[in-house]
Parts: sequence; structure tokens; C-alpha cells
Amino acid sequence: MPGNSTDTVNGNDGVVRDRIRGCLIGGAAGDALGYAVEFLGEEEIFSRHGTGGIRRYEVDPLRRKALISDDTQMTLFTANGLLVWATRFAGNGDGQPAAYVAEAYRDWLYTQEWNAGAREKPNADGLRHLCWLLDVPELYSRRAPGNTCLSALYQQADGGVFGSIAHPLNHSKGCGGVMRVAPMGLLRWPQEDVRALDREGAELAAIPHGHPLGYLPAAVLPHIVNRIVYPGKDLTLREIVREATDTVAGSFPEEAKARELAALLYRAMDLADNGEDDLKNIHALGEGWVGDEALAIAVYCALRHQNDFSAGIIAAVNHKGDSDSTGAVAGNILGAWLGADAIDDCWKTDLELYDVILTIADDLCRAGQGEALAADPDWRKKYDRTRHGGAPEQEEQ
Repeated sequence: MPGNSTDTVNGNDGVVRDRIRGCLIGGAAGDALGYAVEFLGEEEIFSRHGTGGIRRYEVDPLRRKALISDDTQMTLFTANGLLVWATRFAGNGDGQPAAYVAEAYRDWLYTQEWNAGAREKPNADGLRHLCWLLDVPELYSRRAPGNTCLSALYQQADGGVFGSIAHPLNHSKGCGGVMRVAPMGLLRWPQEDVRALDREGAELAAIPHGHPLGYLPAAVLPHIVNRIVYPGKDLTLREIVREATDTVAGSFPEEAKARELAALLYRAMDLADNGEDDLKNIHALGEGWVGDEALAIAVYCALRHQNDFSAGIIAAVNHKGDSDSTGAVAGNILGAWLGADAIDDCWKTDLELYDVILTIADDLCRAGQGEALAADPDWRKKYDRTRHGGAPEQEEQ
């Protein structure tokens, strides 16, 4: 489990931190770039932005930032929930990560309710919250949240039971499962526990997405990210993707859809080597609205452009499908692979919540210290399960 690995970084803390930062910054950058064109057809994208498509941020005139979508919002809440779990685990081994992340998603749902007035606002006085992210005003914004996530989390709020692989709440295979689970791979797991990591990633996705092709891609992505950040041996990115694909297929032998996912990912690997243009290859993989297609497109873009972060996320968003999610997942992989220092400044400047993303990334890096977390009173205060209160003061929107 996290924090108990014998595969320590031993003087490579700066490398690990750079990769973790790169994963979260990269995911947010791909998300923000793609969010501007998420619901546009290709003709409109290329007529509006030129033959190369969108290649730089559209900055919101009010906030003067490139806005993140629900993808990055939920990724941050995933990380916050995992950090609470890691802190509790370091102290007494309490609970499973999905239970803590499900509570974190309840907090994210609160930000969506409070902002949109979709339901009666809960009484903030005495209401228990998990996440310190509720102190961040910018997160009280609706950025095209997925209907499946909202409906499943409402079911959780009404009935108190969150979805799981064994007890799904629905049969959705939307990409909302995979686009938010990269933080699971940023915790340090012993090399021999990688199958447990895969299973936990899938369980996080299954909280709102009950179809195997909704949760199985969320087993593959954390595996890829974890092998990049904490390499047990020297592997190429292609070898890491192949290992993750094969291991997940073997970890879910009872699930026929695991073989279907593996076949699509192998197709993405093959396409990354051909001479066709990116858009034609992406069309061969799908549109990214469902989990397996989103991961396959991201894998393709990461492999094709593994030495060029900008080219990778630009390719990942310039298509008629779910551009912010494919951009986010490709950015997670490429950002981890290349590191934050290799990401061009244009993707960091004006990125909404950049400082919050860095804070979460650095806390995930610290979480590798294991029991040291439980002994740190400042850390315990930050990642305490019994936070109270509601929304901060809002800025004009």
C-alpha cells in the first residue's frame, strides 16, 4: 500500500516531484485547452482557429484565466480524498480509498449545487465536509459536469451508498470515470502491489460509472502514471502502456470487456507508428465520450508526441469528440513522462487554479513519507475528516 514501498526515491525527490507536478499541470492544461472546443464539430473548430485547430488557450475575459472544466475539478477532489485516506492509513490503516474519494465527490457535488442552485442549498452550519478544496472560491463553478456523475452522486447523497464494481449504480461507460483518476497513480505503491493499484483505480471510477468500459480504463491510467513516476526498472513509454494494458486484462479475467479495452489500446499503439495524420488516426479510435475511447485517444497522442508536450495535447483536443477529457488524460500521461519543467510556460501562465494544482501535487509527493504524515500536526489539520462549514464568499461571475 502507499507509503510502505521499498522502492524509495533516495535522492530523486526532485524528479518525482517534477513528474507529479507534470501529471497534474499537464492534465489541467489539456483540459483547459480542450474545454474551449468540447462541444464544437471539426468544421467549426478549424474555421474558428485555423487549419491547425486550437493551439493556445482561450482566456476567459472575466477571470483572465484559461478555465478548467469539471475534469480537473474532480481530479483535484479525487486527490484531496486520497490524501485524507493516506493520512488515515498512515495513522491506523483505516478504510478503503474509494470510501474517502466518494466523500470527496460529495463535497464536489456541493460546489455544483451551491453555484447552480440545482437543489436546495444544504445548511452549512454543522455540515461535515472532507476537503479543504471547499475553501477555494473558483471551484464553485459549473463547468459542464457530466450528467452521470451528478445523478450517481445524488443517489449516493440520498441513499448513503456509493457505487462500486460489485454494486454498480448504473451501466454508464462514460469517460467521466477515467478523466479524474490520475492521482491514484501518483501515490507510491510497492511494485508487487500494482494489481491492487489497478483495482483501486477501477473502484474510484465505479463510484459513478458502473459499466466495465467506464471503470476498466481507470485501472490502466493510474498504472501508466505510477510506472512513470516510480519506475521499478527502465521502461519506454510504449513498454509501460503495454504492461499496464496486459496487467489490467489479467487482473480482471472474469470481465470480457477487459479484452475489448486491450484490443483498442493495442490499436492505439499501432496507429502511433503509422504515417497518417493525427485526426485520421483519432477517428479510427472513436470520439472519446466513453472511457475506452478517451483513454485510447490519449494513449495514441502521448505515444505519437512523447517528446513534445504541446504537440500531444494539441492533437488530443482538435477533434469532434470529448476534447477536454481526451486532452486531460493525454496531458496527465505526457506531463508525468516529461515532467513539469518540460511543459512550456504558455501552458502554466493564465491556467486557472495553477497554485492549487501545485499544492495538491506537492502534497501527493509528501504522501510518500507514510507515517510521517500522521505525526505532522499541520498536515493533520489540512487533511482532517471532520471539517465543517460551507462555501466561501463568492466573487462576481
